[in-house]
Amino acid sequence: MEADFVIVGAGSAGCAMAYRLSEAGASVLVIEHGGTDAGPFIQMPAALSYPMNMSRYDWGYQSEPEPHLNNRRLACPRGKVIGGSSSINGMVYVRGHARDFDTWAEMGADGWSYSDVLPYYKRMETWHDGGHGGDTAWRGTDGPLHVSRGPRENPLFKAFVDAGQQAGYEITGDYNGEKQEGFGPMEQTVWKGRRWSAANAYLRPALKRENCDIVRGLAARVVIEDGRAIGVELIRGGKTEIIRARREVVLAASSINSPKLLMLSGIGPAAHLAEHGIEVVADRPGVGANLQDHLELYIQQASLQPITLYKHWNLISKGLIGAQWLFTKTGLGASNQFESAAFIRSKPGVEYPDIQYHFLPIAVRYDGQAAAEGHGFQAHVGPMRSPSRGAVTLRSKRAEDAPVIQFNYMSHETDWEDFRTCIRLTREIFGQEAFKPYAGKEIQPGVDVQSDEELNGFIAEHAESAYHPCGTCRMGRAEDKHAVVDPEGRVIGVGGLRVADSSIFPQITNGNLNAPSIMVGEKMSDHLLGKDALPKANDRPWIHPQWATAQR
Repeated sequence: MEADFVIVGAGSAGCAMAYRLSEAGASVLVIEHGGTDAGPFIQMPAALSYPMNMSRYDWGYQSEPEPHLNNRRLACPRGKVIGGSSSINGMVYVRGHARDFDTWAEMGADGWSYSDVLPYYKRMETWHDGGHGGDTAWRGTDGPLHVSRGPRENPLFKAFVDAGQQAGYEITGDYNGEKQEGFGPMEQTVWKGRRWSAANAYLRPALKRENCDIVRGLAARVVIEDGRAIGVELIRGGKTEIIRARREVVLAASSINSPKLLMLSGIGPAAHLAEHGIEVVADRPGVGANLQDHLELYIQQASLQPITLYKHWNLISKGLIGAQWLFTKTGLGASNQFESAAFIRSKPGVEYPDIQYHFLPIAVRYDGQAAAEGHGFQAHVGPMRSPSRGAVTLRSKRAEDAPVIQFNYMSHETDWEDFRTCIRLTREIFGQEAFKPYAGKEIQPGVDVQSDEELNGFIAEHAESAYHPCGTCRMGRAEDKHAVVDPEGRVIGVGGLRVADSSIFPQITNGNLNAPSIMVGEKMSDHLLGKDALPKANDRPWIHPQWATAQR
């Protein structure tokens, strides 16, 4: 039970690394606590609300009571299954904005600017633009990860984009290409009607090689001898054993479990480790800190026409959709139903988009926990760059115990200002001419909720996580005492140990995090192999003329 590289976590980044490292001839063992991703609940795109609410597939984490959200405990789903969170997420594919990655580099993540990461996005993708004539110069055409678009047959998808244009916003044909800003089609990791998770794209091909295997069990800690990681202590079948790494151990266990594992291994804030009786190997105060996430609201509108997905919101229709998908991999079951999107700036003078929209032709909770409200539609909307920061800390020194997760959501006044702006801008978009044939009464927040105080009350009661936690093992320069890993993912102060997942993000990116997490796995593979990074890209993205003028 040893290999050149031992990867903890068969999630988005872990699967990508297993594929690239084994492709290069290195031996790889992947440790995964979860089970198989087989079955329609995961593989059928339209069933996305089920796996994240099933303990079989999800770690079931929750935040501590959030003081600024009426002490509510918010769900923090993380995949406990082959493919990790890419097997339970909404399959939305967003690279992030170019300025996100340039900001990473400015914060000390040297070599992670947009021109550095764009070649890795291209390497990982096979892009299917649905025949809309997109610019392939910005996209990959032969990578393992299939990226597609839904059919957008429901007229509400077009109404949303048209309304955005009528409200004065930009239109974009490809928010993952040259121009993120604007209204347009949303992309999904779906291929031939199936969820195209990191497991389907990367891990299954890797496991067909003789030099890659998977080990089931709970990673308890990293084994460190003389300042160097030499393996991982694994609990399975009630017994403890050590999986040894000849070259390096890589943590790709999520922004929640990677910092937890570091702390259980003696790497983290010394005082906190001492509280739990853990011997300090490396005093890194940044471990578990810098926790970030996106919050969102569901702005819901009744539909005047019976054209929404509500007509399928019954057992018979769901059964028929499921049967069609099982036999043909077509129909409504073959899409996540998030088929139109937008990235906009909240006001003039903002450098790049700071609000994201997912549009859905039904008024229902994303997690499926609330009944549909009759025929309706909704926009999921939220700010992209909250200044609020939280932390992941240990509950105990037992690997079996969940960590303490405190996001500290909405702890800045700007958070409240930004969310009020999101609500008012969404109302303006739904009030455009394109929605006149469809828009009935506002379901929520409701027309009586207008003042700042009333909107704040709605936000406090209804804001939900978009399930994008990141930042808890921040990447930076070695001399930065708050950094956990250097720009090559190496844990500062410990040899033979790296972290490669969304926990290393210095700052959260615009949009959903699955794509940048896979990109981290792709890029980190080259660092692990000692290879030169892919040549920098010269492509520069579109900049809003207003900002370009301000710059001049």
